[in-house]
This record gives sequence, structure tokens and C-alpha cells, in this order.
Amino acid sequence: MTTRAEPWGTTTPAQLRDRMLGRVEERMADALTRPRRRIPSDPHAAAMVSGLAELIDADGPHPRSAFCLTGYLAAGGDPEGSEAVDAAAALEFLDAWQMLRDDVRGNTIMRRGIPTLHVGHAAEHERNGWRGEARRFGEGTAVLAGDLALACGDRLAARLPEEAAALWDDFRTERIIGAQADAGAATEYLGDPWPGRCVTDCPSGCAAGWYALHHPLLIGASLAGRPDLAAPYEEYAGGLHAAWRLRGFLDGGPGYDADAQFLREAVFGPEGRKEAERLITEQVARTTWSIEGARLAPGWHAEFAGAALRIAGGC
Repeated sequence: MTTRAEPWGTTTPAQLRDRMLGRVEERMADALTRPRRRIPSDPHAAAMVSGLAELIDADGPHPRSAFCLTGYLAAGGDPEGSEAVDAAAALEFLDAWQMLRDDVRGNTIMRRGIPTLHVGHAAEHERNGWRGEARRFGEGTAVLAGDLALACGDRLAARLPEEAAALWDDFRTERIIGAQADAGAATEYLGDPWPGRCVTDCPSGCAAGWYALHHPLLIGASLAGRPDLAAPYEEYAGGLHAAWRLRGFLDGGPGYDADAQFLREAVFGPEGRKEAERLITEQVARTTWSIEGARLAPGWHAEFAGAALRIAGGC
């Protein structure tokens, strides 16, 4: 448990979190230097590690680590503490692992403006006229890069206290379950793309990933020694996830394909959109209410409310 005894000067909550996020980036870079040192003479392995680093750098904002640090600092965690930085970096490595597996499974061509890792290595195979099948080489390399990301995450998580480590283990399991549920749902021709279930009964293995909010917040609270925040953080995560899913449906965000577009345009209609906007507003209000009574460090109630508005969009 790491907590701070005195307020951190006049620094705003967002500035505190951003400083820690900078340390998370450094920790991730450091975690990748170990395999780089071990493979200086192997260009193939070095290219795989470099590809993983490039993917992480290109992924842009990291919401999982941001929410982990938000949960930690709002609970009174020490901005100079190292355990929260380790946890946040581990969460991002886990996400990179999942992203690589998803890209291979869905044969995704581009991500964040650059070729996906399996596509890039398949192209390298073809350019050099190597033996074997280029596609299999690219996919195999991407899978191994994902395994390396997971190993880096596990190495960082191994330093966590027992309770936070248990939350990490749960998170890993739910990511796997959610990925398979998502892949299975995509094969169902008659699947209903309307995310209403996320409002009323979002399961723990939700394919859309409510755990990407829930577990990072709980890990942050655990590292700050604040188990009393588990219930409000869980309520906050559930409401924000539902609002985000509803907004994604309306705006055609990630995870909503042609079936969702047809439902929006041909079936949903203006009244359906109006009702969805009302539900989004309700869920944002739910997140604000859930956190209002929680005992948080100064300034963090407003930060939680602002995050809900930004993520729900248009509320």
C-alpha cells in the first residue's frame, strides 16, 4: 500500500496522472530492453521486438493505465509510488497481447495508420523470397510478439501485492474469455448489435470489455489500500461502459459492423435514437452519482465526472 500524507502542492489531478503516465511509458520501454539485450545478433527476433515496441508507441492514448492511475491517485495513492506504475504498464502490455491476437484472428490490415505486425512480417517474407508461406510466417511472428508482451506484463505484475496481483489474474482470464465470446458473436448471422444488455446486466466476461474500466480502477484502489472504493468504482465502471457502448452503437464506433448500421438506419429511426440518447444521459448520471459519496482526494470527483462526459461523447 502506498499513500501520500500531504497534498501534492497545487498540481491538478490531471497533471499528477499525466506525470505518472510518462513514467509508465518509460517503464514499458525499459521492459522491452531486456529482450533486446538478449538478441543483438538475431535480426529476425530483433525485428519482432521492434515491431511490438512500434505497435505500443502507435497505439495512442492508453485508457487502461489512465484509469488505473486515476483509481490509485483518487484513493490517495502516492504520485511517487512505483507499484501503480508497474501495474499500469502491465495492463498496457496485456492489451498489446490481445490486440495482436485480434489482428491475426480478424486479418486486420492496418492499425493506427501503420500495417499490423502480421501483415508487415508477411510482406517482409515475400520481399526477401524466403522459404515457406508468407502469411503463416507473419501470423506466427505476431503471435510470438503477443506472447512476449504477455511475458513483459506478467513480469511487472509479479511485483504487485497479493490483492492487486489477484485482480491482475482475474483481468487476464476475463480478457481471454471476452475475446472468444466476441469472436463467437461475430459468427452469428442473427446476432443483435443493440447493446442494451450492457445497461441492465453486463456480464463479467463481456466481449466489449467493461473490465478494461473495472479492473484497472480496482487495482488502483487496492494499491492505495482503499478496499472501501471497490463498490463505487464498480458502479462507475458499469455505467460508463454502458454509456460508451450506446454511443458506439449510435456513432458506428469499433465493434459495430454492417448489421449495426442496418439496425440504426433502417429499423432504429429518430425515436430509437432519442431513446438511446436518454439512456446515455442516464448512465452518465449514474456514474456521477456512484462516485459522489466516495471519499476521494481533492479534485478527483470532478475528474471522474469529466471522464464520463468525454467518453460518452455528446452528453
